[in-house]
Amino acid sequence: MHCVRNLTEDTYWIGASDRRLALFENIFPIPRGVSYNSYVILDEKTVLLDTVDTAVSKQFFENLAYVLDGRNLDYLVINHMEPDHASMIEEVRLRYPDVTLVTTSKTVQIMKQFFGSADNDHVMLMKEGDVLSAGKHELHFVAAPMVHWPEVTVAYDSCTKALFSADAFGTFGALGGYIFNDEIDFDRDWLDDARRYYTNIVGKYGVQVQNVLKKADGLDIQMICPLHGPVWRNNLGYILDKYQKWSTYEPEEKGVVIAYASMYGNTANAADVLACRLAEAGVKNIRVYDVSNTHVSVLISEIFHYSHLVLAAPTYNSGIYPIMANLLEDMKALNVQNRTVGIMENGTWAATSGKQMRAKLEEMKNMTILDEKVTIKSALWEEPSGLVKRLAEDLC
Repeated sequence: MHCVRNLTEDTYWIGASDRRLALFENIFPIPRGVSYNSYVILDEKTVLLDTVDTAVSKQFFENLAYVLDGRNLDYLVINHMEPDHASMIEEVRLRYPDVTLVTTSKTVQIMKQFFGSADNDHVMLMKEGDVLSAGKHELHFVAAPMVHWPEVTVAYDSCTKALFSADAFGTFGALGGYIFNDEIDFDRDWLDDARRYYTNIVGKYGVQVQNVLKKADGLDIQMICPLHGPVWRNNLGYILDKYQKWSTYEPEEKGVVIAYASMYGNTANAADVLACRLAEAGVKNIRVYDVSNTHVSVLISEIFHYSHLVLAAPTYNSGIYPIMANLLEDMKALNVQNRTVGIMENGTWAATSGKQMRAKLEEMKNMTILDEKVTIKSALWEEPSGLVKRLAEDLC
């Protein structure tokens, strides 16, 4: 049976959701699953925009057959070649042998790498500024390199003013019948997943996202159709503002994230004492995380979210506690910047993790590292406690 929603009179969502997948890209936990969005335009010509992951192929082809209702498929637009959106390209060509692939030369190259060959007789190469006419619907192609793969394009339908945005504006989470942003409470139920998706999947490429946002600013966009998550058909300023902040590494809110690593509970205790001092000082947004028990994607998302960060870790084998070292590497890889950071270190005989954490932070852009470092020797006692209070004052 089909599961199809109308975007407009002749434009359809024909995607599907996977609630059984535990790890997106085999890295990121997705307890609410994920959707794979695909779209069809019915005009003088029929147009399919992107396919789906193999896991939901049965539903996808039922939806596609229902919408086409016996018509041939004329065009398959490939905006993004990542396998969760491109796995069904070869199957589409087997079922609809006359279909023409509409894509870029870079995409064809990647397609050959995945599938071993590409039938150039049924490929229409597009570049930025080119237009595909299906009748009254005209798709204008805009290059979006490294958002977040090099071949990515987005397509703007000047008829419906819909932007088919590839992975941009996507989010983790399965769709449950609803597909539009105004059918859900996005701020309550989806924002955390959207932020975690952006910061971990696209976060490194803020400059490239900014370039695409500038191009989009010149278009009259009334609907945003991403490849994951809800379709935006109103209140577009909300999600555009989020992308503006995330891609310029500007905090959404003032607040303090305390990320600690602790072997026997002493560094954890120091983190809790700091949180108490911050609360007493009137800080409203305080988030405390054990890096050993919190997935790094959540930590990265929260670091993007808030303005201030405290890293607390023991010294381990004369270095940074390994899980904290991994977090710092991820922060650097994802281009985290424009944050104020405090440091707490612990060491029974040679506390050196603080100096090494500072060195890692100094490799990142525009990081303000507070001078007031807290050094704990085994456990937090009266004198170090005074340092914790001064660190809290500096953070405030």
